[in-house]
Amino acid sequence: MAEDLLDIADELYGLLLADFTPARDAKAKQLKGSELAGPVKTLKKPTVAAWVVNMLVRHETEQVDQVLAVGAALRDAAQSLDGKELRELTKQRRQLTAAVTTRARGVAGTLGTKVTQAVADQVEGTLTAAMLDPDCAKALRSGLLITHLSATGVGESAAGAAVALPDALGFAATSAPPVAESPAGRPDLKVVPDPDAEAKRLAAAKAALKEAASEEEEARSAYAESEQAVSDLQARALQLQGEIEEHQRQIAELETTAEEVEEELDEAEESRTEARTALRKAEQAREQAESALKRLRRQ
Repeated sequence: MAEDLLDIADELYGLLLADFTPARDAKAKQLKGSELAGPVKTLKKPTVAAWVVNMLVRHETEQVDQVLAVGAALRDAAQSLDGKELRELTKQRRQLTAAVTTRARGVAGTLGTKVTQAVADQVEGTLTAAMLDPDCAKALRSGLLITHLSATGVGESAAGAAVALPDALGFAATSAPPVAESPAGRPDLKVVPDPDAEAKRLAAAKAALKEAASEEEEARSAYAESEQAVSDLQARALQLQGEIEEHQRQIAELETTAEEVEEELDEAEESRTEARTALRKAEQAREQAESALKRLRRQ
């Protein structure tokens, strides 16, 4: 089951963002009655940042694999480096993630989605997390992200909560053909300057609000369907209860009638017994009268 579900998820999370929900619902409807219908229906729509990374993984697979390979090498080397070398290493890592983020924005733009700076920051943060944390690297390579990744390189990884399925860690997304590049081609490696912190937080909050509103709308629609189902079943339950009570009333009436018939039957049987006794007495009297008449005739 897990392998089939991963294949379905791989297909869904490779679609355009606007196509995800209708395609997921259609797939769940197609699988209605099977054990996969429920899990497919609960697959979460990715955030914009997660979708951008999922597209990057599919359309720039080779470049993403290089980023992950560099990240693994840097993690191995970091323990033996001194402070100066670590600072240089961090600078190079930032240059690489900034360059790949620029490419990710280009991929998304070619697919019809404009990436804001707030979303780009989340994409870059996801790439950084994948270079710092091996579990985050697996989550990114799965192409099944539902939200962006973040990691410091120490402490427990939150990669499992960022993917659509628990089995996603270790899964590799199916590659897709590279999208057409912009006339400027791939960007040169360069450090992207950090934006104003307040404006950055505001933009991130607006993006989070938009995504939350979208999820709320989906939840509201699902709740309305459930509410209607409850109302319909309550009405049916009341109807059945009314029918039960009517049948019970009719049964009570029949039981009362049956008791009355039983009483009348007892009285009729008593009358029949009395009539049989009277009949026998009348027969005896007749027989005696006939005997008396015969005796008189013989005299």
